[in-house]
Amino acid sequence: MSDKVNLPIVMIGGGGHASVLAEILLTQGRDILAVISPEDVSQNSVFKGITVLEKDEYILRFDKDKILLVNGIGMMPKSGFKKKINEYFLSLGYQFETVIAESAFVSPFSKIGIGAQILPMAMIQTGATVGSHSIINTGALVEHDCKIGAYNHIAPKATLCGQVVTGRGVYIGANTTIIQSLKVGEDVIVGAGAIVTHSLDARSICYPARSIVKLN
Repeated sequence: MSDKVNLPIVMIGGGGHASVLAEILLTQGRDILAVISPEDVSQNSVFKGITVLEKDEYILRFDKDKILLVNGIGMMPKSGFKKKINEYFLSLGYQFETVIAESAFVSPFSKIGIGAQILPMAMIQTGATVGSHSIINTGALVEHDCKIGAYNHIAPKATLCGQVVTGRGVYIGANTTIIQSLKVGEDVIVGAGAIVTHSLDARSICYPARSIVKLN
């Protein structure tokens, strides 16, 4: 967690990922002062009663020492948008809160970086490290002694077996399995459903086996 404990939150983004994070925070009794979204989020009940501001620059209205930011923008392959926003506000002295869902299991013998987001039913086992600003999405499993780099997205129900090491900016697709002790280089993309049995060089793309459907 940030060294600024339980300060009010300003949420960047108003889409689906932001909604999940907002629900986690509200359930934990956190105060969300504002949601930054150019889109109309009034129909999303999780944001009911929360001030909506249209532009990222409005964050500058808030004293950096009196709030924490949560980046609710989803992390997609080949998109550096989330990282760009984080680094801009970090350069101005703002800090990002670490979000951990109540239903996630996070070993007390693991290490979670600042700004990381651990979503419901995810599991972080003994000796694992999750880098700053990484997302461990719903139901993902990070087994013992894995080292997850900064700005990773481990998508729903992905499984990283023991001692897997990933570089910065890695995207692991949903339902992927990476077997034990492999290394995944920075900016690698692993497609949904892949079974990875060998280490992957930086900036490579790993495609899963594809079924061919023949229509009559």
